[in-house]
Amino acid sequence: MPKRSHQNRVDSLCRMLTYILGHRPDEFGLIPDKDGYVTYKELLQAIHEESDWHYVRSSHINEVLLGRDRGLFQSDEKRIRVLDRRWQVDLNGAQQPLPKVLFTPVRRKAHPIVMEKGLKVSEGRYLVLSPDKEMGLRIGKRHDQKPVLLEILTSEAESKGVLFNSFGCLYLSPGIPAEFISGPPVSREILESRKEKESKKETTKIKPVDFAPGTFVLDASRDPDPRRRAKGKKRKGWKEDARKIRRGKRR
Repeated sequence: MPKRSHQNRVDSLCRMLTYILGHRPDEFGLIPDKDGYVTYKELLQAIHEESDWHYVRSSHINEVLLGRDRGLFQSDEKRIRVLDRRWQVDLNGAQQPLPKVLFTPVRRKAHPIVMEKGLKVSEGRYLVLSPDKEMGLRIGKRHDQKPVLLEILTSEAESKGVLFNSFGCLYLSPGIPAEFISGPPVSREILESRKEKESKKETTKIKPVDFAPGTFVLDASRDPDPRRRAKGKKRKGWKEDARKIRRGKRR
């Protein structure tokens, strides 16, 4: 590849990274952390979803970081960010009217649990919600080839105190109770599988011993002769005592 053409490709990737990380991460379904970092894994997943960018690997990003525009970025072993960021996460609530329905994806394995117990995340993290089905599926396919897309009934949830925060074209929430989640019914096969697993757990639990009437438990600590507690051991001096007994019989 000619040197000029190679440099053009590096410059194009640099502009792409600057736009994603510094201007509109929400357009690519990315939520940077509080310091503006995005993991390489998440970044590459988002880039590969764009046409003409399937070729990008970590080595190509490293070329940008070692090139003439390296001063635009900061990175460590797992994360990357741009220094000039034009976006911000609004944690004071949504500043625009909420859509009646928001979409969020879950893994197939988590689907039954979510429908029963709701959506929860660890402290400091947020659920990612989108008004667009395609974006919801796009985010979900990064973790499951066939994610389950759930609908969040925002009006009812907001009236009960559920928080929604704006982030570009996306919304964030710390958690959604099950009563405000609508989605496809859990398949019979999954329900039966869960019941089978739960029944196995019950049978493996240690059950208390059921003694029949009239039985009792021997307590070694209550033995009046502590010498008998020593398994197979005889007390010291037993040989001398035996000799004395034999001598007395001979007399």
